[in-house]
Amino acid sequence: MDMQAVGSAATMALLCALVFMLVAKSWHLLGQLVGQPSSFADSMMSESAQRFRDESQSLSRKQSTYLGGAVVFVVMYVAASSFQGPQIYAGYPVWQLYILFSALGAGALFALYRLVRTFLLYREVRFLCDANIAIGHALHRIAVDCGRTYHDVPTASGIIDHVLVGKRGVYAIHVLAKRHLRRGQVRLDHNELLFSNSDNPVSIVATAAAGKRLAKELGEITGRNIRVRSVLAVPGWDISEQLSHEHLLVNERTLPMVRGWNDQSDYLLDEEISAIQSNLTARCIRRKSRRLQNTGRS
Repeated sequence: MDMQAVGSAATMALLCALVFMLVAKSWHLLGQLVGQPSSFADSMMSESAQRFRDESQSLSRKQSTYLGGAVVFVVMYVAASSFQGPQIYAGYPVWQLYILFSALGAGALFALYRLVRTFLLYREVRFLCDANIAIGHALHRIAVDCGRTYHDVPTASGIIDHVLVGKRGVYAIHVLAKRHLRRGQVRLDHNELLFSNSDNPVSIVATAAAGKRLAKELGEITGRNIRVRSVLAVPGWDISEQLSHEHLLVNERTLPMVRGWNDQSDYLLDEEISAIQSNLTARCIRRKSRRLQNTGRS
């Protein structure tokens, strides 16, 4: 097959793939625009890892679109080559064909980059989703004794993964998920998490800021200072030690330790609990959460 035939087949295959991807994206967008809202939107709150579920679904659609476009390109290229379609570049100088092949190659590399990037991002989001679900399920098991649990709670400084509210006080549970090849240990050294299998510490400064902001916002509701205890949940890692009294470091198995981490000054009155729970319920209604979550994820 000469260069003109290869260029013609590749161009037609690329156009078909682009049309397919445009139609697929338009279909997804149309589905979102005409989708019927839930009849119980005012009563539906965010579930555990809700924002990661939503993002993984979006990434899954993108991944399917890119893979479908790649399949269409291959099929159309083979068809155009086998049936010897029209030679749209017949008579073109060789140097122009090289420019064409360079452009097609750059487009193919960019499409491959987007596909790989989407796949890696989807894989990471699914990992974060599973980690948050694991902690969320552990919270539900202890919520009977500790109070009510809220998920994906938005604040002006970011989203808090889980918030536990009861008579013993308010707890902000931040999930800090990190992959590992084998189970290792993690320890808290002031404002950094140190992992035994990694030389890169993880800062918790931004994480702690969200908890402090929540404490300020709840204080404005109740009319007095509310302490929000910071719990750092690192699922899949063994807890070594922590050199901080401001945070409690746990994993999915040691999370029940929060039941004993309190002080009498943290206790809440019934009317304070009612006001806080009403506020958090309004924050976590799903019809409102999507807009707020877009501003809270870095």
